[in-house]
Amino acid sequence: MKDHPDVDSYIADSDTWPAEITAIRPILLSCGLEETIKWGKPCYCIDGVDTNIVLLQEFSNHLALLFFQGVLLADKEDVLRAQGPNTHGPKRMEFTSTDDVESLADVIRSYVEEAIQHARAGTELPPRPDEALAIELQERLASDDALAEAFNGLTPGRQREYNLQISAAKQSATRERRIDKLAPRILEGKGLRDR
Repeated sequence: MKDHPDVDSYIADSDTWPAEITAIRPILLSCGLEETIKWGKPCYCIDGVDTNIVLLQEFSNHLALLFFQGVLLADKEDVLRAQGPNTHGPKRMEFTSTDDVESLADVIRSYVEEAIQHARAGTELPPRPDEALAIELQERLASDDALAEAFNGLTPGRQREYNLQISAAKQSATRERRIDKLAPRILEGKGLRDR
């Protein structure tokens, strides 16, 4: 990832969606957002650069305008897409041409203004839909007090990562093997991706 000092240099280096970024940029700035580079991408914020509102992401088949708290938006125009199957808060609009950007300019502006209102009000994300623990994990935690104590001591996000990793296996025997493999990390209080 190249380190760009500002959005101008980012656009100059873009060979995927520079025209679309150039088209969407004034819309975002007209909403009173401040632009910066975060995570190597154009990011638009309020209150200095402390509160992220949207991020531009270039993919091979579209330009995404990611709303960090998109799940809070009413999405009356039904243009927001989930970032992925396991992502809760962020949602994105997708563009494949400057015509897309221009035709949705008012919608972009409206959604950004709503996102700013939520950010300034400190609106909390709604809770995730309940995700049951894999039955094999439930059984192991019920039979192993040390593992249960360590698992319950993890942050909800780490618990969720372990559950997703374990429950993604199609066969019960594979889920059991994953638990065996991951149990030492859980007992150490580490997350799935911690070093």
